[in-house]
Amino acid sequence: MTKVIDHINNSSKTLFSFEILPPVKGQGIQDLFSEIEPLMEFNPSFIDVTYHREEYVYKKKADGLLERKSVKKRPGTVGICAAIMNRFKIDAVPHIVCGGFTKEDTENALIDLNFLGIDNVLALRGDAIKTEPTFVPERDGNHYASDLIKQVVQMNNGLYLDDDIENPHPTNFCIGVAGYPEKHFEAPNMTTDLKHLKMKVDMGAEYIVTQMFFDNKKYFEFLERCRANGINVPIIPGLKPITTKKQVTNLSRVFHIDIPEGLSEAIEKCKNNAEAKEVGIKWAIEQSKELMQKGAPVLHYYSMSRSSSIRAIAEALF
Repeated sequence: MTKVIDHINNSSKTLFSFEILPPVKGQGIQDLFSEIEPLMEFNPSFIDVTYHREEYVYKKKADGLLERKSVKKRPGTVGICAAIMNRFKIDAVPHIVCGGFTKEDTENALIDLNFLGIDNVLALRGDAIKTEPTFVPERDGNHYASDLIKQVVQMNNGLYLDDDIENPHPTNFCIGVAGYPEKHFEAPNMTTDLKHLKMKVDMGAEYIVTQMFFDNKKYFEFLERCRANGINVPIIPGLKPITTKKQVTNLSRVFHIDIPEGLSEAIEKCKNNAEAKEVGIKWAIEQSKELMQKGAPVLHYYSMSRSSSIRAIAEALF
C-alpha cells in the first residue's frame, strides 16, 4: 500500500480523504461499509480510523458497594483498518494514542499493523477519560504524542523494547500528527503549541492534520506561522460540515474552536436540522473551494461515519 506522504508528493492536485468512527460494539462491519461505499467514487486517497479508549462506570454490587468497571464502546482500530483495506483496497490510517496503553501494548499493536501491511499511523496523546479532570497516562505508557512518535521511529529503526531480539525487522511507518489552528486548549499560547509541534516534526512526523476549523483565515495564519517556525511538512486542513443546529454550540464546546458569526447566524435561522445540514454543506463547499485554490495538499473531512454531507461536498468538488 502507499504512505500518506507519498500520496501527497506524487499528486499535482488537492486530494480527498475522510475520517470514520469504528462501529459501536454490537454493530456489524456492514454498517460502516455502507457509509464508506457512497464516497468511494470520489477516489479518496486514504481513510482515517479513530480510536476511542475505555470509559469507567460505577455499578452497585449486591452488598451495596460500588464496583469500578472498564467499558469500551467501540472496537480497536487494527481490525477495522484491515477490514477497510481488504474491502476497498484503500489505505487506512489508524489513530494510535497514549491513553490506555503501556509501551508494550503499543509495540504489539504496531507489530500487528506491520504484519497486515498497514504502514500509516496518526500519533496522538488522546483525551482524558470522562472521570478524570486531566490526562493520566498508563503506568509504563507513553505520556505525550512525542513519546509515541519516538517509539514508532525506534521500531522503524529496528529497535524494540526487548533488547535481546536477534536480527529485529524494522517497521516502515509513515507518521502523522495533529495540529491546532486555534491552539490546543491545554497550551498556554500558540508559540508554545508550535514549539511542541515542531519538536514532533523534528522527531519524525511527516505530515500534520489539523483540528476542524470553520474560518479559513485560521488555517492560513496557522500555515504561515508553522512555516516561519521551520515546520515544512504538508499541513492537511481538517473540515467538518455542520449537520444539526446543536452542533454550533457542541462543537465549539467540545473542540475549543470558534464558529464564525456568519455561520452561527445562518444556522440560528434554520427551522430544523435538515435546513442546518444544507447550510453546513454550503459552508464547507465554500471553505473547500478556497483551500483547493490556494493549494491545500488534501481536504480531510471528519465524517463521524455519516457520509451524506461529505458526499454532497465531494460531488461539488471532486
